[in-house]
Amino acid sequence: MNGECDMNPATLDLYQRYVIPNYTRYPVCLVRGEGSAVWDDAGNRYLDFFPGWGCNLLGHCPPRVVAAVREQAGQLIHVPNSWYTEAQGKLAQALGERTGWGGQCFFCNSGAEAVEAAIKVARLNGKPGRYKIVSMLNSFHGRTFGALSATGQPKYHQGLEPLLAGFNYAPFGDLDAASKLIDSETCAILIEPIQGEGGINLPPTGYLEGLRELTDRHKLMLIFDEVQTGMGRTGRWFAHQNWNVQPDAVTLAKALAGGVACGGLIARPEFAAKLRPGTHAATFGGNPLACAAALATIETIEADGLLARGVEIGERFRQRFEALRGRCPWIRDVRIRGCMIGVELTIDGAPIVQACLERRLLINCTHSTVLRLLPALTLSDAELDEGCSILEEVVGNQ
Repeated sequence: MNGECDMNPATLDLYQRYVIPNYTRYPVCLVRGEGSAVWDDAGNRYLDFFPGWGCNLLGHCPPRVVAAVREQAGQLIHVPNSWYTEAQGKLAQALGERTGWGGQCFFCNSGAEAVEAAIKVARLNGKPGRYKIVSMLNSFHGRTFGALSATGQPKYHQGLEPLLAGFNYAPFGDLDAASKLIDSETCAILIEPIQGEGGINLPPTGYLEGLRELTDRHKLMLIFDEVQTGMGRTGRWFAHQNWNVQPDAVTLAKALAGGVACGGLIARPEFAAKLRPGTHAATFGGNPLACAAALATIETIEADGLLARGVEIGERFRQRFEALRGRCPWIRDVRIRGCMIGVELTIDGAPIVQACLERRLLINCTHSTVLRLLPALTLSDAELDEGCSILEEVVGNQ
């Protein structure tokens, strides 16, 4: 690529004329994907270590998901939730059974919508008088106003104030700080078991267990935002299962339907019961197309043994990056759980992302100094080694 990324100027002109420029985009137009590879409109292949910002957990165009969507599209694409569909019922059963605590499901289209539903469930269960929610600094829960208010990062709040009242933020990992924020008006604690956008921050030993004890003592809901961590990303169906802590509700999206837009809330029946007709809805939520894709995603993960593969991929990355850390003093930390990978630097990560792009490797940087990888569970050993070799070269030359 030689430092330049070329794309069809006609496509660029369309965006400049007709698309609101609220995203920072790389000058690459992607046209096709298969597994962990994508191709641009000039025929160049890229190795994707951040497919779909975590949505493409099975890689691009996973065969079972493609087949399920094609078949479902020829039968029934969308009907409103005033009717029953077999696919939605089966998906709810599949997810509820895999929690291990018998949750019931509400379906929507995105992670932010799932968090909004969780906030409503928490407040409905807190009535009368309890509406406050404790969330964490450096968290990320979405960009709708409720989810944004729950997000403990002031940079995302700027210019949009006033936000939704009732949110207080504790440092991630600090049980005592969370405890001090609880008062008679608090109804829930909302937390990502592993912070994703915040820098792949893993919970300290005993932290999630302590939050469970804290919520039980004060009769609060414990809500885990698993939009990024769920569906096998960490080697378990849900990240909280790595610590044997059972929440009262879980939010899902991203990887739920193998790249098709789908979100969901799973809640214990006694809490879910408060979400009665008229309290919440999503017109496209749980549509047959998305549910068919999600069922095919679950089938793929189980049939191909991808939970175990996720753990194996994480360990292979750990070996490569810990060895690199020994050679590069500007690598401060390596944080990995399955296919959630963070490499914290003492230098700016943006030039590394750009240099990798020029070598046709797609990665992400969050919080300016954390290289974030969310590789597919279907990543091959050869692809892993190919990408790590590029990263090692780029990082080593900084």
